[in-house]
Amino acid sequence: MTDFAIFLIGLFWYAVFILLPGGAISVLMHFLLSLPMRRRDRALFFLDLVETVLQRGQPLEPAILAAAENHDRAIGVRFYLMAAHLESGLRLGEALEKEPRFLPPQVNAMFRAGEKLGDLKKVLPACREVLRIAPDTVRSTTHYMVAILLVFAPIAVFMIFLIMTFVVPKFKEVAAGMGVELWPLTQFVFAITPQITVFEILLFLSLICVAVIYIGGPGLVRWFQFRSVPVVDWLTWRIPWKQKQLQRTFSAMLAVLLDGGVPEAEAVRLAGDSTANEICRRRAQQVIAALARGVKLDDAIRAFDHTGEFHWRLTNATHAHGGFLNALRGWHEALDAKAFQQEEAATHALTSGLVILNGLVVALIATAMFGILIAVLNGMLRQ
Repeated sequence: MTDFAIFLIGLFWYAVFILLPGGAISVLMHFLLSLPMRRRDRALFFLDLVETVLQRGQPLEPAILAAAENHDRAIGVRFYLMAAHLESGLRLGEALEKEPRFLPPQVNAMFRAGEKLGDLKKVLPACREVLRIAPDTVRSTTHYMVAILLVFAPIAVFMIFLIMTFVVPKFKEVAAGMGVELWPLTQFVFAITPQITVFEILLFLSLICVAVIYIGGPGLVRWFQFRSVPVVDWLTWRIPWKQKQLQRTFSAMLAVLLDGGVPEAEAVRLAGDSTANEICRRRAQQVIAALARGVKLDDAIRAFDHTGEFHWRLTNATHAHGGFLNALRGWHEALDAKAFQQEEAATHALTSGLVILNGLVVALIATAMFGILIAVLNGMLRQ
């Protein structure tokens, strides 16, 4: 067999065992990481469609059915399921309730509030604020973390398990046979070998859960939500940047409803429902109870934001011209900026912490291995 034939055979097996699996993993990662962005793009397409139809003064349901006749796969199958509900005679809000995973929960709730208001066009700006995209730095860092998880974390767990199970015992046998004394650090690392392996496995499983939540989105998270015990909503409210996003959603929807002439108590209730968060709904009920006692709206809103900034913003908005939404736009932009900053800081801290932590584990194992080699060489020199 010639050298060229051997080269071709080697190239073939390289393509089979390296290039093809690597390409398949890359395609799978791209598909998974782009799922949240595709869901957002489909929601934005639907908002554009609704806004265009309303501006033309056409009936909304027939226009959606006409758009569904194009059979564009980029819109997603849930759009066609929602259109099928419309075709059966349901109104838009009822069709969205039948297909809740087509739009984000907050946008679904805003559409229902818009139907009660009698003017969907007024809630569209608030819907767009909910779908505002995070900065590229946040998205790229999140994708980097998920990529590390999907590719390198399983390899790291496998390599640590392999070294600790098959390599380290052989070195220990050689050292014991030569009667050499191991370093204290080496003995310590070998003593905690099972704990290191279990820790890496638990860390990998935790990251898997984070990746599944990120890729699955709100539709997946809602499976773990219970009305009587809203654990997911409570955790969401406790995450700083999520809390600011919920405050922005509530504030934007409240401004839209107040500009539409909705009574204050009803506007607060609908704005709380628009957050699709039970904690926000309960705080909105506290605001409504304060309004029933005769408290002014800008004072009652303190129940929703104990920092007092929302109270100050809303007080200024009541005296401003051009409507509540325009007056509170700076408040919404400030909330977005703070949320993006906190999310970016948390993402970078988590990614850097994982890299440093895994580096420490690798450094401990490497130091222990070199400790055995040095001890064996010293024993050989003595002999």
